Amino acid sequence: MRRPGVTAVLAAAALFAAGCSSDSDGRPFERRTSGSPRASSPHSGSPSPTRPAAPERGSAKVVRTVATGIESPWGLAPLPEGDLLVSSRDSGKIFRVAADSGKTTEVGSVPGVSPGGEGGLLGLAVPPDFATSRMVYAYFTTASDNRVARMLYDPERPAGDQLGAPDTIFRGIPKGTVHNGGRIAFGPDKMLYVGTGEGGDRGLAQDKKSFGGKILRMTPDGEPVHGNPDADSVVYSYGHRNVQGLAWDRDKRLWASEFGQDTWDELNVIEPNGNYGWPEAEGKAGEDGLVDPVEQWKPAEASPSGIAYAKGSIWMAGLRGERLWRVPLRGKEPVAEPQSFLEGKYGRLRTVVATDDGGLWLTTSNTDGRGDPDKQDDRILRVEIS
Repeated sequence: MRRPGVTAVLAAAALFAAGCSSDSDGRPFERRTSGSPRASSPHSGSPSPTRPAAPERGSAKVVRTVATGIESPWGLAPLPEGDLLVSSRDSGKIFRVAADSGKTTEVGSVPGVSPGGEGGLLGLAVPPDFATSRMVYAYFTTASDNRVARMLYDPERPAGDQLGAPDTIFRGIPKGTVHNGGRIAFGPDKMLYVGTGEGGDRGLAQDKKSFGGKILRMTPDGEPVHGNPDADSVVYSYGHRNVQGLAWDRDKRLWASEFGQDTWDELNVIEPNGNYGWPEAEGKAGEDGLVDPVEQWKPAEASPSGIAYAKGSIWMAGLRGERLWRVPLRGKEPVAEPQSFLEGKYGRLRTVVATDDGGLWLTTSNTDGRGDPDKQDDRILRVEIS
């Protein structure tokens, strides 16, 4: 349930489901297409008829390692001043990383984080009014659920004690050993979007009363937003298995990446009230009432976590695939086959975020016992793209 005074349904947490894959091996699933109900969205844009397509071929080159030594980095949020906030999934700590020197300072710990499996301190986001509000938002797993809280960040306080007490704005997202979702981001409409997983309980994805297996849209206070498919609900889209990537293109369309189970991982354009098919469909199924992905990958090549939009393309970080994918676009259609970079060079890739000058921040995810033992040195990378 959301914080006191707001009625919501508390979804049950679920345990590991036999045969389903974790975010470490990213197993995909199939989906069906067309016919999904559409609702008006104040921020989903229409492609401009004169909008040029991205080039079919691009490039991506790591130009430097910005920082190392952060255990199990997961969320990354650029600050207006240019530095980065980074969450450590397993320690529950948040760090500030200087973008120029890489100097790393502990900001503080988030109380109540209960790490385990794919859960812990996950996504971070700063609101559009951060310069005045100084609020930091975090998605994290507790002993009973996944939730979103905000904390006042005061960099003038001593290192390690710069976060205020958490104000929980939303709770009741199902937790599990696997499929905890965790990505949060503020959209062009200044609302907060939350990608969740079904916690290993497949049926929750189709249950609109559950917050599991959904993309949620809420105000910065955790309330439903005017224009949501259901005025009294934060549920924005459903039928998801495990959403860990959210990004908007220049026409304000929302994109999301998703782990499948055995067949296909997905990149989707998100429609209000769209049904993305799980657990009935995985990948492009072409069935009425379900939305097909724009692109799909075999799990060995992807297991997608974070995504970003930059220079006309979606950039997608692969965990099991250990590579960075580029999907060049014209509007919401690919103009060429996806292109991959950095294959196997840095191990599992977790989070990718666009920089102000048209590049990317990229984090690795090797120090959780599931990656290459020779690459247990997680780092934050600066990537130059074209």
